[in-house]
Amino acid sequence: MLRNRLGKWLLSWPPLVYLTLFFLIPTTIMFVAAFRNPGDYGGLAPMYNIEDGKLVWDLTLDNFSRLVEEPLYFELFLKSIGYAGLTTLLCVLLAYPLAWLIATTHKKWRDLLLLMVILPFWSNFLIRIYAWMIILGPQSAFTKAVNWVVTGLGFEPIQLLFTPIAVMIGMVYVHLPFMVLPLYANLEKHDMALLDAAQDLGASAWQRFWKITWPLSLPGVFAGSALVFIPALGMFAIPDILGGTDSILIGNLIKQQILDTRDWPFGSVLSIVLTGGVLLIAGLGALVARKGAKRG
Repeated sequence: MLRNRLGKWLLSWPPLVYLTLFFLIPTTIMFVAAFRNPGDYGGLAPMYNIEDGKLVWDLTLDNFSRLVEEPLYFELFLKSIGYAGLTTLLCVLLAYPLAWLIATTHKKWRDLLLLMVILPFWSNFLIRIYAWMIILGPQSAFTKAVNWVVTGLGFEPIQLLFTPIAVMIGMVYVHLPFMVLPLYANLEKHDMALLDAAQDLGASAWQRFWKITWPLSLPGVFAGSALVFIPALGMFAIPDILGGTDSILIGNLIKQQILDTRDWPFGSVLSIVLTGGVLLIAGLGALVARKGAKRG
């Protein structure tokens, strides 16, 4: 009995310590900073009064009032949710057939296909994004080929780099493996005898997919959607590198407030709202997934 308890503690303590150091403590600091005033030279106003030798809390709600009074910030949150939602949808549409192909491929080729999916992780994230700058640049072969088709259809040449299109391409490219892997892990476990039985009963290919494969794969879809939507919502590097002034998202604003203008209290407010929004959306997604599993 004692050995079992000791084993449980040894297994649970490392993740608890990790979450405390890298999530709970930083979140607490960010929460307290949201109610503070900015310093004269950026950062936070000092909490220690040198003259009196006392702690000065000087808490305020002005940072939250600023967020509510300016509609631009709310619009930016909605815009970021739209980008993240579209990225998730495109990843589902692109990853599902790829994951199905890998799951139904012979074991000899399956490992190679999985290796190709995870191969981009072997290189630096920023290097891969800068590579897309070259691909989408005005003088690249890809852009010239696209404009050759566009002008052939009678339209004006288009610019790919520093546009919302470039941001979406980068977002989907970066997050696609996070959708493929959970879907593959789910689809691989499907019993193909169910599809054979449905075919023997006269079900078409679409009916077999919609009535059998899709419901069984929903846990993989929900897991992949969470892995894509949550990091995409706070992404700032891709809009910074591939997007223009029209592609600023909430992550870019938080980065600007923290690093550029050094308005840490307002940056903390934005981070708290973003974190709360992510938790709310994740909770709603888990609730929907739970109800769908009960119905199934």
